[in-house]
Amino acid sequence: MLYGYNLAVVNSPAVYIKAFYNQSVVNRNGTGLSEETLTLMYSLTVSVFAIGGLLGSVIVGILVSRFGRKGTVLNTTVLVFIASLLMGFSRICGSPEMIIVGRFITGIHSGISLSVVPMYLGEIAPKNLRGFLGLVPSIFIGTGVFIAQILGLHELLGKEEHWPLFLSVVAVPTFIQLMLLPWFPESPRYLLIEKHNIHATITALKWYRSKCDIQAEIEEMQEEQRSLSSVETLSVWKLFHDDTVRWQVLSVMVINIGMQLSGIDAIWFYTNDIFEDAGIPAPEIPYTTAGTGIIEIIAGLVGCFSIEKLGRRPLMIGGFTMMGICCGGITVSLILQAHLPFMRYVGVTCVVGIIAGFCIGPAGVPFLITAELFKQSHRPAAYIVGGSLNWLSNFTVGFVFPFLQMSVGSYSYLVFGSICLSVAFYVYMVIPETKNKTFMEISQMFTKKEAVPETQGLILVDQLKLKKMNGYGGMEHASLEFDSSSSVP
Repeated sequence: MLYGYNLAVVNSPAVYIKAFYNQSVVNRNGTGLSEETLTLMYSLTVSVFAIGGLLGSVIVGILVSRFGRKGTVLNTTVLVFIASLLMGFSRICGSPEMIIVGRFITGIHSGISLSVVPMYLGEIAPKNLRGFLGLVPSIFIGTGVFIAQILGLHELLGKEEHWPLFLSVVAVPTFIQLMLLPWFPESPRYLLIEKHNIHATITALKWYRSKCDIQAEIEEMQEEQRSLSSVETLSVWKLFHDDTVRWQVLSVMVINIGMQLSGIDAIWFYTNDIFEDAGIPAPEIPYTTAGTGIIEIIAGLVGCFSIEKLGRRPLMIGGFTMMGICCGGITVSLILQAHLPFMRYVGVTCVVGIIAGFCIGPAGVPFLITAELFKQSHRPAAYIVGGSLNWLSNFTVGFVFPFLQMSVGSYSYLVFGSICLSVAFYVYMVIPETKNKTFMEISQMFTKKEAVPETQGLILVDQLKLKKMNGYGGMEHASLEFDSSSSVP
C-alpha cells in the first residue's frame, strides 16, 4: 500500500513543492529558478523514488536470506520512519534536499517490499489460494493510490500549509504494521528449507493452518528441501548466457518494461496536470482524480477474481490493448477539445480506461508470470532482472514525461500507446498460456522456440518430474518426485 501511496502523493502538492523549491533557492542565492530548472528539480523528486526502488530490488535477496521474509519487512520499516522525518521537517529546515533524500529512501523500502511481500504471501498461503494471493498486492497498491488522492483533497491535507504532513503520513500505516506483524509467524518454508528448524516450522504451520492436517505439507517441503540441494541457483550473468531460457528472459524483460512504459506512472504522477490539459475546471480536478482511485480498486478486484478462470494471456493482452487505445483517445481529445468541448470528457474517460486496463492485468500479472516462466534454479535471477528493469523504466517515465509533454504536447501519449500495443502483440505471439501448466510443461513450450536440441531445454528430466505448481512457486504435495523410469523422448 505504501508503494501506491508514494506513487501518487507528489501529484496533489506539486505546485506547493515547486514554490517551496523556488523560495528556498531565493533565500539562499537571492535569485529564483528558471522554469526549466524547476521542472528538472521536481522531475528528480518524482523519479528518484524509482532509483531507490532499483537499489531495494537489487539487495532484497541478501536481506531475505539473512532476516527471513517477515524479518525483512519488519527491519526495513526504519527506512520509512527516517524518510518521514526528513520530508516532514523539510520546510522548517528550508531544505529541498531533505524531500529528495526522503523520496529516495521510501523508494528503497518500496523496492524491497514489492519483492518480499509477494514472496511472504506465496509461502504462507494454502495451495488453493497462491494464485489468487499473487494479485492481492496490486489491489493494495491501488488502495494506496486512492488514499493519497483522498488525503490530497483541499478539505483534508491538500492545503499549502499541510503538504509536509501529507508527504510524511506514511509513518502511520508503517507504525500499525510494526505493531501487528510481530504476532504473525515467519514463513514455514523459510524456516524449514533455509533454517532447517522443524520445530518452528510446525509451530508456524499450526498457526496458519489451525484446522488442517499439516503433515502432508511438511513432507512436501522436506522433499523440496532435498531436491534443491542438487540444483544450482543461477546468477543473473549465467541466466543471460543460458540459451535454454532465452525466450523466457526476453519475455520477462518485455512485460516488465512495458508495465512501466505503458504510461501508467505518468498518469499517477501527473494526473492533475493531465486533467488540467483536458480542460477540467481547477476546483473539480482533485475530486475527478480521487474518483479514478475507485476505478483502480474495482479493476484490481476484477483481475484478481478472474485470473484463474480467464488465464494470464487474456488479462495481459486485453489490458495492454485497452491502454493503447485509450492513450490514442487522450491525444485525439486534447487536439479537438478546443473545437468540441465535449472531448474533455472523452479525455477523462480515456484516463479512466488506462487505469482500469492496467489494474485488470498488467499491474499484477508480470510479477506472477515471472515465477511461472522459470524453474526454481532460475527464478531468483529472473526476479532481479524483472525488478531492475521495472524500476529503471519507472524512473525513465517519471523523469522524461514532463519534458516529453513540453516538447510534443498531446502527442506524447502516442508514444505510450504504441508501446502498449507492441507489448500486447508480443504477448499474443510469444508468451503461452501458463494457467494449470507445470513448470516443465511451460519449459517444453519455450524449448520449441529455441534453436537448440530439446534435451538441452529439459534439465534432469530423467530424474525429476515436476507436479502441478501454483502461484509464486508453491508446490503441491511432493512437487519434485524422483523417477528413474522417466526418459527424454
